Formats: sequence, structure tokens, C-alpha cells
Amino acid sequence: MNHVPMRVISSPGARPIKPTRRALAKQRTREKVLAAARQLFTERGYEGATIRDIAKAAGMSTGAVFASFADKSELFDEILAEDYALLGEAMQDAASSGTTVSEALTKLFAVAYRFHMNQLPLLQAGIAASWTRTEAGEKRNREALKPVMTMIADSLRAGVDRGELSQKADLRLIGGILWDVYLAGYRRAVFDGWTADDMTARLSDQIDLILAGARS
Repeated sequence: MNHVPMRVISSPGARPIKPTRRALAKQRTREKVLAAARQLFTERGYEGATIRDIAKAAGMSTGAVFASFADKSELFDEILAEDYALLGEAMQDAASSGTTVSEALTKLFAVAYRFHMNQLPLLQAGIAASWTRTEAGEKRNREALKPVMTMIADSLRAGVDRGELSQKADLRLIGGILWDVYLAGYRRAVFDGWTADDMTARLSDQIDLILAGARS
């Protein structure tokens, strides 16, 4: 007896299931809350923007906000996660266009610098809030950053495969150092008026210096 795989059960004329009105309304509410929160976090910072203010800016009650997000930290982390999700494809394309490990990493980080310079106060709020996150919030943030950290690791691994970096190089350690150096660049933007190009040029030199100890 022939058995038909269970996954082959839909008919050619089957229509995709449409979301219910309630689901659509919930999604619209969530989007309005995120938009209002992004604006206020950018203007006032993390501490200065309250749930009450966010609800008012979104034109709804605080209860409606809490129906979508457990607390302010979850709402804020969702905004940061959205940004890195948007950045993901552009960063991957940039890294793929690099012909050397240094070039790939420089291009990858340059995309992030250009993106965040357009909303620098929000990034400042994110860095400031990172010091007071709950354990759950830190886990959410690290989960959102995983794709970016994977890109960094993949670029380094490609450098090893091409013979640019030593097989014995500690890629995890190098990746962590690169991330820390990248983040430190934003202080120059905030306090010294550096542009994205300024930060990228400096980071390129720093990447070369960091990788020098891992060359084959």
C-alpha cells in the first residue's frame, strides 16, 4: 500500500487563511505603540519616557500598551531588536562584498554606523539602558544580536579559510573585541561630532591592528 506524505494534503484551490479582525487590530495597536515609543525614547531617553506618555502619544490607554508588552524594558528591547533585524540583510550584503577579512568587517560595521547615526539619541538610550537591564531583558537583547554576531564570526572564519588568519586564532575572543571596539566608536560621534565615515575610518585601522596578532 502506498502512503501519501501528510504534508501533501492541501488542494490547489485552497485559500490562505486570513487574519481575523481582532488579530489585525492587535497588530495595528502594537505598531502604533512601537512608533510612539521610538519617538519618545529618541527625544527623552529611556528613563524620561514613561508608559503613560507612550500610551498618550499612541492615542490609547496604558492598559492597551500592557496588553502588547509586559513592561517598558520589553517595549524598548523590541525597538532595538527591530533595528537589528532591519540591518541584518544590508550588513550581510556588505560583508559579502569584502574581498579580505578586514574589508568585510569594515563594510559590515560601516552599515551599522550609517544607520544609527540617523537616530543617535535612541542608540545612546539603548547603551545607557543596557546597564540596568533585568536578566530577562539582557537575554532578549543578546538573542536579537545573535545574527549580527554570527556575521562577524562568519567573516572571521572566511578569513581563516582563505589563509588570512591563523587556524589557531581564537575567533570568539576576536569577535567580542571587535564588537566592543565598534560600540566605543559612538562616543566619538556623541562627544566629538564624528561622522559615520570618521568612525569607519578609525575602526578600519583598529580592525587591522586587532587582526595583526591572528595572521597566519
